This record gives sequence, structure tokens and C-alpha cells, in this order.
Amino acid sequence: QVQLVESGGGLVQAGGSLKLSCAVSENIFNFNAVGWYRQAPGKERSFVASINVGGRTDYGDSVLGRFTISRNGAKNTVYLQMNSLKPDDTAVYYCRANILSRQYWGQGTQVTVTQ
Repeated sequence: QVQLVESGGGLVQAGGSLKLSCAVSENIFNFNAVGWYRQAPGKERSFVASINVGGRTDYGDSVLGRFTISRNGAKNTVYLQMNSLKPDDTAVYYCRANILSRQYWGQGTQVTVTQ
């Protein structure tokens, strides 16, 4: 069973930075893409960023220019560097890996941004 473990969440002031990590139990190049999603209280889970097997990156409109997704194949880890954080970025951040129609999720890591 594929396992994804997120880490790096925490409490930060607006304007600050955090770096999230997603450790995958299998070779990340086995997947079509690995990405980040987030879910704020009372809201649906939404797309944040992804990186596909070829290295193409995509970002949600609300994080474009502030967040950067990257990966380390040797560590089977995908990162999300989050800069210029805003209170609206407060959410549980989830890592997702997909191959064809199958998808795998991590347990999430809480990010809280204060004024």
C-alpha cells in the first residue's frame, strides 16, 4: 500500500514562510503526478500545486508566484515552499499521488497563518 506522510506544517505570521514535505513510500516517478491540496474549515478541498513525472509544475491561481513545488527523487519526497503566507492560506495541506485512475492521499498537515 502506498503511503504518503506530510510534515512541516505549523503556526506562522502573515508574510512568513513554511516548507512542507511529502515523503512517499514508493519511487515518485512511478506516479503520473504528485501534488498538494488544501482544505480550510467549512470549505472543499482545493488544488494547490502539482509536479508531474516529466517535471512540469502547475499551481492554483491563489498561490501562483508565492508557492513553489519541487522534488527530490533520491529521497522520494516532494516539497512545497510557501512564501508570503496570508491568513487565507490557513488550512490542512494534503499530499496526493496519482497513477492513472488511482490516487493516494496523506493524512495532512495543519498550516495556520496569523495576522
